[in-house]
Amino acid sequence: MRDLAVRRVVIENAYITPVVGEEIPCGHIVVEGDRITAVGPGPAGAVHEGAERVDGSGCLATPGLVNTHHHLYQWAAQGVTPDGTLFEWLVASYRLWARLDAEVVSGAATAGLAWLAKSGCTTSTDHHYVFPRGRGDLFEAEIDAARRVGLRFHPCRGSMDRGRSQGGLPPDDVVEEADEILRATEEAIQKFHDPSFGSMLRIAVAPCSPFSVSGDLMIRSAELARSHGVRLHTHIAETADEDEHCREQLGMLPVEYLDGLGWLGPDVWLAHCVHLTDKDVRRFAETGTGAAHCPSSNGRLGAGIARVADLLRAGAPVGLGVDGAASSEMTPLAGEIRMAMLMQRARYGPGALTARQALELATIGGARCLGRAAEIGSLEAGKLADIALWRLGGFHAAVDDPVVAFAYGQTPPLARLLVGGRTVVEDGELRTVTDAAAAEAGTRAHRRLLGET
Repeated sequence: MRDLAVRRVVIENAYITPVVGEEIPCGHIVVEGDRITAVGPGPAGAVHEGAERVDGSGCLATPGLVNTHHHLYQWAAQGVTPDGTLFEWLVASYRLWARLDAEVVSGAATAGLAWLAKSGCTTSTDHHYVFPRGRGDLFEAEIDAARRVGLRFHPCRGSMDRGRSQGGLPPDDVVEEADEILRATEEAIQKFHDPSFGSMLRIAVAPCSPFSVSGDLMIRSAELARSHGVRLHTHIAETADEDEHCREQLGMLPVEYLDGLGWLGPDVWLAHCVHLTDKDVRRFAETGTGAAHCPSSNGRLGAGIARVADLLRAGAPVGLGVDGAASSEMTPLAGEIRMAMLMQRARYGPGALTARQALELATIGGARCLGRAAEIGSLEAGKLADIALWRLGGFHAAVDDPVVAFAYGQTPPLARLLVGGRTVVEDGELRTVTDAAAAEAGTRAHRRLLGET
């Protein structure tokens, strides 16, 4: 595969939605190396003669989308318990996930990240918390996949140490010992974490959930993360079942439990956050704790509709997440913009979330959750050149407002996706790995996990 990275790219004649700042009906973006050097109206004017010029006529330019919650390995386990609750789905899924190995994770991550790229994603997290013994380095397998696909990657070293014998949900044979978890997590931070501006790889610490992790591990994980200056992530308040479990096992509701463990703060973002109390919403805003909203997965599992409009009004950071493909089959990240908007309107009314607010969730909102708002999430000079260019011709041209056309209907075709100035997708096709190779990798992973190969 030829390297399509270029030193200079000039996008012209596009409708530019920088997210931060005024929209530009017909303007230009200049990219040098991995940075945006200029954004403005009209043509770019004189630039280096070796620059690649991209005609953005009929296109909408947005920041690259940021995926704040995912489980890439689940690409290999799609379709499990299609009508179950979260707990029913988990109990059925654990049996499959116990078979994971590095080869399965590599193939699933390749397919999952490629699918994200094709839907405009330039930065993705991943929450991997299942580590069967003797199956290779599963964490490094997904990191290698992200390098091949070319996305900015924030893998979260997850964990479970509370099996059924200790009152947890997962079977004992898929959990790890706390000391082993902390040792492996620190090794991952030391080996992979890059805190520099423009980093393509940052690590977070991510115990799985209150129903699969001990309080001791939660506390020690937070101490470890903060000693290394990395972020914290976990699932919280996803379902009514979780509320009931926490009441019975812990004597309190999930967010109250986290707060007592010192797990709220500006270095924390939490997945789902569906069943929040008014006090929880206030605490998120007061502490700067972020929320990863996963509307399709919450709908698929019947978990409910998160209080995104309330969180935004309170001033809490909120981003979008696809969640794992096994609970959100084949969901494109761009499609979650529409889904988030519609779900908030279904709950709160038509003014709950506008098209532009939904786009903010997928861009600068996600960047804030990941602590990268100074680098990504908006189209501004000095920021990283993570840019999505969407074609709004054809059927989409019947809508005059480009942002409404983008958010309200089917996601428009992706003309170009740049990650740090490098072309990853062009005219809807991957330019790093091929579409065919990524799809086949995912299929092989699925068959291997199911024991068909």
